[in-house]
Amino acid sequence: MIDYVSGTLVDKAPESALVDVNGIGYRVHVPTSTYQNLPDTDEEVTLYTYHYLREDDESLYGFATKAERTVFETMTGVSRVGPKLALSALSSMSPTELRDHVMEEDKNRLTQISGVGKKTADRLIVELRDPLADLDVFDDTSPLSGGSDARAEARADALEALTELGMKKADAERAIRRVLREDAGIQSADELTQRALKESQD
Repeated sequence: MIDYVSGTLVDKAPESALVDVNGIGYRVHVPTSTYQNLPDTDEEVTLYTYHYLREDDESLYGFATKAERTVFETMTGVSRVGPKLALSALSSMSPTELRDHVMEEDKNRLTQISGVGKKTADRLIVELRDPLADLDVFDDTSPLSGGSDARAEARADALEALTELGMKKADAERAIRRVLREDAGIQSADELTQRALKESQD
């Protein structure tokens, strides 16, 4: 397993990057989001990688963040979803946005991903909802994972309280997200729990 590559960026394109690591050139497939974060050529770069190995395909995929890589790995575990489609999804939206659309069952937004039709959108929602709800590695701009330590702690405590009250974790995550989208400044676990309960009942 190649966990990351770190070296000199020799060449870059919207679909790939060429990284020189001690004289060995690694051609790494990247999503658009990672391409936009690449430095200029001849500068140092580090990419988190996923080594995809099949009988008819051996490729290396690279990502600017661990969140992107984790979502990529999770998506390729879905039936009939390969690296090309997973890369397309990450080129269309951030990991947080993808989780939002899956959790909210937003089929219209998911079908805007190149290669995703209505049936595939349904399959993504069913198979990704629980795995994505369990992930806690999303980008810092997410209202659920970013911001102050107090808000992050409130989110974790509220999620635990809601699941103890019998809510499914995915439903609790969705309710918390909606509350924080309306009021990102909440730092009280009790208030967040009560409002998320109300949100889930509306």
